[in-house]
Amino acid sequence: MTWAAAPLGDDSGGLRHVGGVWVLTWPALDALGVDVAVTTRIGGVSTGPYESLNLGLHVDDDPDAVVENRRRAVAALGATLDDLVVAEQVHGARAAIVTARDRGRGARSVTDAIAGADALVTAGPGPVLAMLVADCVPVVLVDPTAGVLACVHAGWRGTAARVLDSALHAMGTLGSRPGQVTAAIGPAVSADRYQVGAEVAGALQASLGGATEGVLRADGTGRWLADLPEANRRILVEAGVPDHSIHRSAMPTGPRGPFFSDRASRPCGRFAALARFRP
Repeated sequence: MTWAAAPLGDDSGGLRHVGGVWVLTWPALDALGVDVAVTTRIGGVSTGPYESLNLGLHVDDDPDAVVENRRRAVAALGATLDDLVVAEQVHGARAAIVTARDRGRGARSVTDAIAGADALVTAGPGPVLAMLVADCVPVVLVDPTAGVLACVHAGWRGTAARVLDSALHAMGTLGSRPGQVTAAIGPAVSADRYQVGAEVAGALQASLGGATEGVLRADGTGRWLADLPEANRRILVEAGVPDHSIHRSAMPTGPRGPFFSDRASRPCGRFAALARFRP
């Protein structure tokens, strides 16, 4: 990618600008032979509550506007809609392995998206993997040694079901090892804004074996504040991904920010984590 001059952050990521689209990237991933970007809501053609770079076809936005927004987003990676692969995303833990033959699936319509998957895994150049979010946790996993890449959607259900374990297992079938993986955890709802009840708290406690200090905090109302990015970081470390190779965004979703937030405003659009091996 050739980017215009723009301020960058540290390994927690920073915003870059290309072709009118602002995206979040991680300098630490630039040397791994991959293009990884998290889109913002800036640079598209959608209007109203979906202004402007909404990438979700399932939120009552104008489909033609969404397809144009997607075209602009993938162009930031030097790709086209025919390279994009989109999953159905059902808040589960299934990881699907995709190949060059899947390029274009879900790019222009929800009907041909990769069914029942919340993680997409591929080996080698070709597909641009996408996960759509608006408070849930987007995660990109890169094993540059094995040449394996994953893009993951982890809401509270996916986090509790350990969708990242499924993604790492699928990567392992292609020769990847957790100790070789670099991870980027993108913008998600902050713990200060994510109040949950007993169902969510119990699911996270069960998933993490009760070790939820720093993930769940009682807020004095009989409910809890949950840190989903931190929960997913711990799952990665438990699986063998080196902690120093995990890069967590310092930019959360929320009101008046550059990322769509379903908890802040409904209806709203969706932003995306996009990832591919460079051709």
